[in-house]
Amino acid sequence: MTGTSSRGADLAVIGAAGKTGTSVVGALTGLADVRPVVRTARRPGDVAVDLDTGAGLDRALQGCRGVYVIAPNVHPDEPGLVRRVLAAAASAGVEHVVYHSVAWPCTPAMPHHVDKARCEDELRTFGDLRWTILQPCAYAENFSAVLTGEADEVDVPYNPGSPFSFVSLNDIAQAAARVLVDGGDAHHGATYELGGPEALSVRQLCARAAAARSRPVSVRQISVDEWKARHGAAMPDDAVARLAAMFDFYDKHGFLASSAHLEHLLGRSPASVDDLCRAAATRSSGGP
Repeated sequence: MTGTSSRGADLAVIGAAGKTGTSVVGALTGLADVRPVVRTARRPGDVAVDLDTGAGLDRALQGCRGVYVIAPNVHPDEPGLVRRVLAAAASAGVEHVVYHSVAWPCTPAMPHHVDKARCEDELRTFGDLRWTILQPCAYAENFSAVLTGEADEVDVPYNPGSPFSFVSLNDIAQAAARVLVDGGDAHHGATYELGGPEALSVRQLCARAAAARSRPVSVRQISVDEWKARHGAAMPDDAVARLAAMFDFYDKHGFLASSAHLEHLLGRSPASVDDLCRAAATRSSGGP
């Protein structure tokens, strides 16, 4: 093991099977022993727990000094999930909990954002655990197929001209790793809003990707009903309603966040959409 600390180096990532959790585990590799905590163990080292009941959490967090918590997308009871994690963390002697929230959590028009605001309050009022909150903006990688040149069309259920502070998932993972490895002494009580370096609409993001690969990308706004027909059939009604409310908010207001905290945590400028396009082009050409 490399990068161990006198306080112990085991760090648990709850929600390690998703794209964010996987990225955080990757960013921590080589810096500390990482314990991926998942619903269903699929890889060596995975620890399976029942997040809906908390069964297995105490065992999963034993010996860990820090834990990163990211709930499944639009979870029906994220505050309850976080309460169970906090209780297990306190029981296991965890020193530091890092919670993956969202930018603009106190936004009544987006109910699942408000749930994350309630989770933040759970952390702040729980007890003696040290805590840190990360509030990322929308990932540029939500449009990864365009950035990599695999897709030439983008359909979104909101105004493609609305502004976003698109942020690199890798940058979020690197910032999370920094906070986890530094520990609660350095970051206790901090709430970090994590946006990308510029405001871009989906249309502008696609134009940047098109310019980088010299091939056009078409952008079309579809109705929320069309989105539901394509993607909502297998989702619970509550999740569909929450996402539809988010799309309506995006349509009217976009989704912006500052990059100042992210730049501080990374020690460099956050990656821009142009940077991500260049990196994708380099990978597709077989470059390093």
